[in-house]
Amino acid sequence: MDLDAYFARTGYSGPRAPDLATLDAVMRAHVASVPFENLDVQLGRRIHIDPQAIFAKLVTARRGGWCYEQNGLFGGVLDAMGFQVRRLTCGVMRAAAGDAVMGNHLALAVTLEGKPWLVDVGFGGSQAGPLPLAAGAHVHAPYAIALTREEDGHWRLTESVEPGKPFSFDFLDGPADEALLAAKCTELQDNPDSVFVQNLVVQQRIGDRHRSLRGRVFSERGTEGETKRLIADADEFVATIRDKFGMDVPEAAGLWDKVCTRHAVLFPEDAA
Repeated sequence: MDLDAYFARTGYSGPRAPDLATLDAVMRAHVASVPFENLDVQLGRRIHIDPQAIFAKLVTARRGGWCYEQNGLFGGVLDAMGFQVRRLTCGVMRAAAGDAVMGNHLALAVTLEGKPWLVDVGFGGSQAGPLPLAAGAHVHAPYAIALTREEDGHWRLTESVEPGKPFSFDFLDGPADEALLAAKCTELQDNPDSVFVQNLVVQQRIGDRHRSLRGRVFSERGTEGETKRLIADADEFVATIRDKFGMDVPEAAGLWDKVCTRHAVLFPEDAA
């Protein structure tokens, strides 16, 4: 792990001691500089989860990635810094879909002074800093976040910005099922029913603001509410990815027709 190159990527220049203050600062720098995105899935490129491939993409090429890449990289960084870190097998929306979704998300746990902390830079930026792995509610503006312990022993992290529309993932605080994580990573980029195959998404938290590009809709949410605008054409699409998320991906222009077709399916009223 080339920590100097990683920190140059995230702009972090603070202490490197494996303590809570450093963990918090390094995590905040990461989420503010490395977007959550699935452009490669949309472009038909294979996503590989070996550490060298992740580093080359997210650090050297200054791209973003999804949970397997984001938390894969961040876990390696924390390990190299001397943190006690372990990977967690998670299931997004297990509350609705059951155990079949387990493995569709990777998160991390870090133990400091005997206490576990949930660390997740790969859930789209809702979590701003480490969370104590204990039941409780937290405000990571503009999100309200809660950790609960379910009756079956799973932990559940729930994020919410609108009443009645929670988004969650479940996990057990035990050894990760690496085979399951690898299988789900493959499935999510190959299965035509995968939300990552069907929909383009780029997201990033910067301070207490959250930016999102979903298809051709760019939105920005802060404590005062949310604004949205419809991307007009391929040039604006590429410019938004570059100017709002710091990624120069001119080949994304080739996705424009696909993005517009999907938008018409999801929002037929816009085509009226």
